[in-house]
Amino acid sequence: MSDHAAFAHDLAALLQGRGFVDLSDWRKVRLDGADAIGWLHDLLTADIAGLSPGASCRSLLLTPTGRIRADVQVLRRDHDVVLVQSPDQPEHVGLLLSPYILSSDVVLEDASASLDLLAIPGAGASVVGLPGTMPSVLGPGVDLLAAAGKSAWRAGDALVKADLVEVSHEAADAWRILNGIPRMGADFMQGSLPAEAGLDATIDSTKGCFLGQESIARIRNLGHPPHVLRHVQSDVPFVAGAPVLLDGAVVGEVTSSAPLPDACVGFVRVVWAAATPRLTDSQGRPLQDVPAVG
Repeated sequence: MSDHAAFAHDLAALLQGRGFVDLSDWRKVRLDGADAIGWLHDLLTADIAGLSPGASCRSLLLTPTGRIRADVQVLRRDHDVVLVQSPDQPEHVGLLLSPYILSSDVVLEDASASLDLLAIPGAGASVVGLPGTMPSVLGPGVDLLAAAGKSAWRAGDALVKADLVEVSHEAADAWRILNGIPRMGADFMQGSLPAEAGLDATIDSTKGCFLGQESIARIRNLGHPPHVLRHVQSDVPFVAGAPVLLDGAVVGEVTSSAPLPDACVGFVRVVWAAATPRLTDSQGRPLQDVPAVG
């Protein structure tokens, strides 16, 4: 099977709810201790205290000026919490968090080598008969954490027996693009504002203090970010790095793209003035906004 055919096969499996992906190379940081939940709740942007066992959420660690330092998925288990972070982020979230422990009863453990991670995005989650956390690090779906070795092998074997197929990281990345899920390193960088990255939903504005809260509130109340991400589609292919135009002038570029048989979907990063008008590629062909689901 050619690389293109393999990619198409894997993406089809994900779109049909028949795929899973091995993300064991992602960073995993386990938190334990009497203060762990409250301590993490006071540092990250999401409502960590409100997570029940089996639930997860995407959250950010910000600088005091409200810029993104790390983008993580917080997985709440029965007796601990695990932070999951893509390996291409420039700084390890465990190292970023450790200086804040001070006298708190919190234990941080790098579990990257001791825990394996299997993600079952989309409808495939409905056939998984194993306890996991929802949603997945890839968006809608479920994640399974298992002790590296035999336990992880058994989990993978159970998925195969449930008629799921293991897919490539490339297909999983295309799936997250199609589903409008931006990724650090591709669609935004460390140092971006959450609003620039399309991640306002990761911020719980009703909870108490978190790192960068005052700066985020100031931006929200008094201004807007210099750039925004738009989720777009076209009848013709486009690739990361390609220019994006508004009325013939370059206003941004493609950050990531995913091919479909009859279209191409991706993200573009544009200046604020191009947040809503009609965009085109360098040949004048329209880039249309992908309709929001629901």
